[in-house]
Amino acid sequence: MKYYLFILGCQMNYSDAEKVSAVLDASGHEKSDDEKSADLIVVVACSVRQAAVDRIFGKARLWQAKRKEHKLKTVLTGCVLEKDKKKLSPFFDLIMPIGEVEKLKKFIDCRDALPCVSNKQRRRIQCVSTSVPIMTGCDNFCSYCVVPYVRGREKSRPAKEIIAECRNLIKRGYREINLIGQNVNSYKSLNKPLPLNKGEVGRGSKTELPPSNSPLIKGGGNSGVDFPQLLKAIDAIPGDYWFRFATSHPKDMSNELIKVMAKGKHITPYLHLPVQSGDDEILKKMNRGYTIKHYLNLIKKVREAIPDIVISTDIIIGFPGETKKQFKNTLKLFRQVKFDMAYLAQYSPRAGTAASKLKDNVSKAEKKRRWDELNELLKKTALAKNKKLVGQTAKVLVEDFKKGRCMGKTDTSKLVIFPGDQSLVGQFIEIKITQIGSWALWGEIILSSSRGKRKK
Repeated sequence: MKYYLFILGCQMNYSDAEKVSAVLDASGHEKSDDEKSADLIVVVACSVRQAAVDRIFGKARLWQAKRKEHKLKTVLTGCVLEKDKKKLSPFFDLIMPIGEVEKLKKFIDCRDALPCVSNKQRRRIQCVSTSVPIMTGCDNFCSYCVVPYVRGREKSRPAKEIIAECRNLIKRGYREINLIGQNVNSYKSLNKPLPLNKGEVGRGSKTELPPSNSPLIKGGGNSGVDFPQLLKAIDAIPGDYWFRFATSHPKDMSNELIKVMAKGKHITPYLHLPVQSGDDEILKKMNRGYTIKHYLNLIKKVREAIPDIVISTDIIIGFPGETKKQFKNTLKLFRQVKFDMAYLAQYSPRAGTAASKLKDNVSKAEKKRRWDELNELLKKTALAKNKKLVGQTAKVLVEDFKKGRCMGKTDTSKLVIFPGDQSLVGQFIEIKITQIGSWALWGEIILSSSRGKRKK
């Protein structure tokens, strides 16, 4: 049986898709990149925005028609609201919580018993860069967001388990690890600190324990492990790799976290810090828990500690009640911060959220006009920043090769395209930047480098 994965949404959903692949691969099924040839289609859904749900409805109708041509089974999992489950149920053979993915084995009627799939049992979709979930759920209840309702409250994975998984991935040759969660800053493992057993800890050890200077070992007690401590422990793992994390919440961005980022050997100088709006009143309606003054102060601290850092953000345009003056405050914020990248979304109401009770009184045309204006400002800012990179050398992790060109990214997550060959995929390469655009850089190879450590 061939299966096809239709994945929507954030990195957490892509990580969940790896769990699905683990079950299907273990039962002898073959992954296909072509949905037309698939006998089984699994949708890993996202309910954060209505547009994603609409895409699922559109696809589901097409798949329903194809059932007449050949046998086709369909499964829906991921982030799905209860009301959407009821509407989508006629189009799917099975709707299951992602936490019960082992049920797939029964659904596809495999003969061999399969184990439950944990975070350590995933078929990695990529071979160069991969994601490691450190927590799931959210306690913030932003007024526009459904995540707490579809993924539940915050729950952190044990620190020891995360470190062991990262160590294993690095040993297997992965060059980049993305730590992911709805709000990684609030990570808190309540497990007891790891035991220090003589002869079992340190560089070259065959065990999965962190080095002896790890904050997970020093100090003792039952206070648990917070996010900065987790970063320190992962950063201490020997090897040639980068790691980064997302998503961060401004209200939980601590001075200690900034300090750890600045001192990290493998932590990339990149921060995704969603602001959502440049207006305090709108932020209050969104239940974000911070002000623009607080956000700007964070940006100042981060840039003072890490001068070369690249900062990206998320923005919701046309939130209920957003006036033209309030939108201009968002434009003002963009001129002040000068983001390298921003992910712009036009507001759409999601049933079950607090914001859905507000009148969606900004027209689609006005949302589009504001989106265009903000995007144009972003393009100009990104282009101006990238112009400074012409003639400079950048370390690039090569991720793909197509038609004579390699594609990769810098430690600041900028896309770089250059002539090369398939053998370069998975390597760190020194590239001289020769041309730039707003969203990509072009260059030529100087020399290859096996080192993933950042230059301090």
